[in-house]
Amino acid sequence: QVQLVESGGGLVQAGGSLRLSCAASGRTFSPAVMAWFRQAPGKEREFVAAITWRVGNTYYGDSVKGRFTISRDNVKNTVDLQMNSLKTEDTAVYYCAATRRPGILPHPGTYNSWGQGTQVTVSS
Repeated sequence: QVQLVESGGGLVQAGGSLRLSCAASGRTFSPAVMAWFRQAPGKEREFVAAITWRVGNTYYGDSVKGRFTISRDNVKNTVDLQMNSLKTEDTAVYYCAATRRPGILPHPGTYNSWGQGTQVTVSS
């Protein structure tokens, strides 16, 4: 069983930055892909970014390209999301996700392990 725990959320003003971190544990932790999703109230879960675990290839949702950066540490089993130039529309609960079987990366159904989420609030 894989456990994912997010941290680093909080309140920030528009234009500011935050760094989220996801710590993974479990004897069977050997993902193919790790990703970040977000969900705002009343909206569907939205793909933010993904990274392949072994090679480190990265993928981003259109709304965050050029502002967010995903990275991973294979030794510490962590995945970070550096968020810059934050906008009020970035306000959401951010979730870390993992899958051992890569599929359609932006689709939540591809991932079988999820964290509990961390709140990010961007004020104007």
